[in-house]
Amino acid sequence: MRYFQTSDGRGRAVVVERDDELFDLSETEARIDSFREFARAAAIADRSLADLTAALCEEAPAVERAGVRSDLLMPVRPDEIWGAGVTYAISQEDRQAEGGLGETYLDAYEAERPEVYFKATPTRTVGPGEAVGIRGDSEWNVPEPELSLVLLDGEIVGYTVGNDMCSREIERENLLYLPQSKIYDRSCAVGPAVALVDDPHDLEMSMTIERDGETVFADSTSTGEMVRTCEELASYFRRHNYVPELTVLLTGTSIIPPTDVTLHEGDTVAITIEDIGTLENKVVEV
Repeated sequence: MRYFQTSDGRGRAVVVERDDELFDLSETEARIDSFREFARAAAIADRSLADLTAALCEEAPAVERAGVRSDLLMPVRPDEIWGAGVTYAISQEDRQAEGGLGETYLDAYEAERPEVYFKATPTRTVGPGEAVGIRGDSEWNVPEPELSLVLLDGEIVGYTVGNDMCSREIERENLLYLPQSKIYDRSCAVGPAVALVDDPHDLEMSMTIERDGETVFADSTSTGEMVRTCEELASYFRRHNYVPELTVLLTGTSIIPPTDVTLHEGDTVAITIEDIGTLENKVVEV
């Protein structure tokens, strides 16, 4: 099942895809208009999202796919967005050539404690079809495609696609500059849906960067390459931490463009994760 947030001028709605059909949950007696509201209702009723969805779809009207695609919003508006890093071998291997960074990233890759960091606020995050940002004071800016966890009170309730935009030049210059390389206007994108998946550790993932109609970078991987489990990362996020009601946690990337590839204003980044969908964003300088 996939849950989309839409707006058609009459108001917001949650549209669920179930058995290849789309249903508008805002047109049921429950009048569900956000995934947060829906997940909260399932928790209060002590029912799974799948069971509650099946019940509501009995009375929800079907909707056309084309209309939903044109009205997509960010599928969730979390209170905070966090990230996890160095969860794939390529992430630490890529930094072996970056001077003193190599040992630091290797330590994080092999350690019991994962890297977990604050990534963005809702105001710094965009949804499908909106523009992600590149910093004007960095010459090397890249997207980082990541399976992302949707957490209600710290517990995983679904999965989405995340783009952890990064100014690699700033990160490489000094690790103390990591927050500036990661946290800035339009530095994160999530979407196009929140999905319920059977196995988050067995999903194909791909990313392309297009410029003026030409593909300048393309690569693919599998979440099966991740050395941490989703539950493990969520557990470390919760430890000794204030956990807001709704959070998104990005789980790290194993697709990293080479040093001769950097984003330009006007580029299009498309990230696809199996069973979740494709998150597509233009690029602007901020």
